[in-house]
Amino acid sequence: MTNNITAIFLLGFPNLKNFTFPFFSLLVLIFCGTISGNLLIMVLYLVSKTLQSPMYFFITQLSILDLLLTTDIVPVLLHTLLYGGSSITLIGCITQFTIFATSEGLECLLLSVMSYDRYVAICNPLRYHSIMSHIFCVRLVCTIWLIGFLVISIHIFSMYNLYFCGPHVIDHIYCDLEPLLRLSCSDTSRIHIQSLILGSLFVIIPFKIIITSYICIVITILKIPSTTGRHKAFSTCSSHLIVVSIFFGTLMVVYMFPTNGESLTLGKVLSLMYTVLTPLLNPIIYTLRNKDFKEAFHKIKQT
Repeated sequence: MTNNITAIFLLGFPNLKNFTFPFFSLLVLIFCGTISGNLLIMVLYLVSKTLQSPMYFFITQLSILDLLLTTDIVPVLLHTLLYGGSSITLIGCITQFTIFATSEGLECLLLSVMSYDRYVAICNPLRYHSIMSHIFCVRLVCTIWLIGFLVISIHIFSMYNLYFCGPHVIDHIYCDLEPLLRLSCSDTSRIHIQSLILGSLFVIIPFKIIITSYICIVITILKIPSTTGRHKAFSTCSSHLIVVSIFFGTLMVVYMFPTNGESLTLGKVLSLMYTVLTPLLNPIIYTLRNKDFKEAFHKIKQT
């Protein structure tokens, strides 16, 4: 069946007026900082021998996902701000959502794997290198990417089979699931059921793994007799805990918060947190709080 609409108009932030250019300039700076920061982490990992450990390997994977998310969302958002809206094809809109959903889902899985890595490092340090071997970590990451793409592909295939009849306007900063489904005249109940299942697989289960891991970590840290030992053990997972808190906190607030009336603007602002700011904060948190990254950076500067 041929769709009645072939293009969708993203409204973005239509009421910024005099704040449009400052906001646009800020987003350009954030975009450049995000790209530079995440690329720097990847380069440091590749060239530095001191960073060849499971934790830093997982951080580089996180950087790849942050780059994927940023390049998917920000360029369209910048165009929307500059021209007071942005026209995007229906296929382009679904593609943007596909990349967004894939990167967000994979990041949830990856953060849970990173929490397990911290759990093994603190709760079972003598067996850490035998459990978290390089081959195991590579297989684990490959499995995450494969599962993510397969499951999301099934979901996206269902969306491509929907009949879209209008209206053609989405009052949001990017193409998200619910705004897209409102444009469809087909029965979307199956999509909503799939979304609940995917939400459990990619958000709830990873979040439970993270919570369980950190409960075990806290219990182990409290058993350490010296204050110095407890501080050193906690410092190895503090950066990851900050990233998890920011990412899951904003993600859950956005999708549990009503998006009617005045709260629609608040929903857009919160969406900016995990689609634009989080990819910028991740490399900052991991590099500024990590002496290995700082030492590797100084070595590169001296060569």
